[in-house]
Amino acid sequence: MAPERTPGARAVSLLVTCALFMETLDASIITTALPAITASLGEDPLALSLAVTSYLLSLALFIPVSGWVADRFGGRAVFRAAILVFTVGSVACGLADSLEALVAARIVQGMGGAMMVPVGRLILLCTVPKAGLLRAMAFMTLPALVGPVIGPPLGGMMATYASWRWIFFVNVPIGVIGFVLVSWLIRERYGAEARPMDWTGFTLVGTGLAGAMLGLESLGRGILPGALTAALLGGGIIELGLYVAHAQRHAHPVIDLTLMRIPTFRAAMLGGLCFRVSIGAIPFLLPMMLQLGLVLTPFASGLITFAGAAGALTMKMLAAPILRRFGFRRVPLVNTVVSGALLMGYTLFEPTTAHGLIIVVLLIGGFFRSLQFTALNTLCKADTPPEQMSRATGLVGVAQQVTQSLGVGLAAIALHLTLAQGDRSVLAADDFDPAYIGIGALSFKSPHYF
Repeated sequence: MAPERTPGARAVSLLVTCALFMETLDASIITTALPAITASLGEDPLALSLAVTSYLLSLALFIPVSGWVADRFGGRAVFRAAILVFTVGSVACGLADSLEALVAARIVQGMGGAMMVPVGRLILLCTVPKAGLLRAMAFMTLPALVGPVIGPPLGGMMATYASWRWIFFVNVPIGVIGFVLVSWLIRERYGAEARPMDWTGFTLVGTGLAGAMLGLESLGRGILPGALTAALLGGGIIELGLYVAHAQRHAHPVIDLTLMRIPTFRAAMLGGLCFRVSIGAIPFLLPMMLQLGLVLTPFASGLITFAGAAGALTMKMLAAPILRRFGFRRVPLVNTVVSGALLMGYTLFEPTTAHGLIIVVLLIGGFFRSLQFTALNTLCKADTPPEQMSRATGLVGVAQQVTQSLGVGLAAIALHLTLAQGDRSVLAADDFDPAYIGIGALSFKSPHYF
């Protein structure tokens, strides 16, 4: 029996990894093509921040319920449905002829992506023998490392030499093959009996996040009437506050806030909050600056921006010895200062700046940012009991998506205010300086919690 099970486990590992790669790649491939998309749809480049934040918020909303859905309907059924939803969302993105249609399609994509990642991990845990589990889980980390590296240049190449729509259509054959292989290779497995679903908490978190982020996106930019913007922002914050009170009373809250009582977990979450917000703005700001400010093609922009992901990939080999040598307190303290200073240094980039110098700076920045994320993620798990690990992973996943959305929204507001102050509508290289200074300074707030 063992010789038959091992190839099956390997095939399932490869299948799950490919599905996760599709989701990870899609998160990074669109950023380089944003200026091309705005030109095609006839929209203000800053308005495309909605296409980024809508996807991230959809991920944040549905990640916490993925485990309950898998327990309730079965891992194979949910994983297969997630691939289908993600693929349909990709087609809708490629066919979108307006900003509203693109945002709606990105929300659908996010729903599928939110289910693919955690349910894929669950399927691996249920399918792969214990002897090969460590290797399978290590193999599954490859999408998170490789996707951001090849995403920007691939998206830039498609936007420059073909059409931005192919960024989304390329998911279709992968999704179709994945759907068929899931049906063929994976046997249906149900998890433990599904615990009661916190529908009240899910509603409060979902409407609260959606209202707060939509209000933030419109703040100072005139996307919505002022009264509606204030109502969305205020109402969203109130609903999130109501969820905090609700979670303290509910036996199984959709997001478990009691984890914040663990000192190391609390330090990592609060200490990483400002840092994650500032870093979350980079995938939106950097391609826009390179293309609109430094007048590069999308392909050239992608070839430059991938340096940050390459730096992060390099760091993975050095993170453990660095953390052992300098400790989990000193590394985050130094990293926040270095990363914030490097972000402020982006203000020195001009159309005449040598591309090699830009690549070196981005490479170094990616290294230090990835080291910081490694330290924060390790701290989150350091003292978290095994029985709470899945809930901790869900809370961290939600925080990552929300803070990145917040970073994109704040960056778009900063750019809009800069243009409004100069009474202009076209971005130049210097217009990005206030945004980079602001997010760099925000990063400096993190050391207070370590």
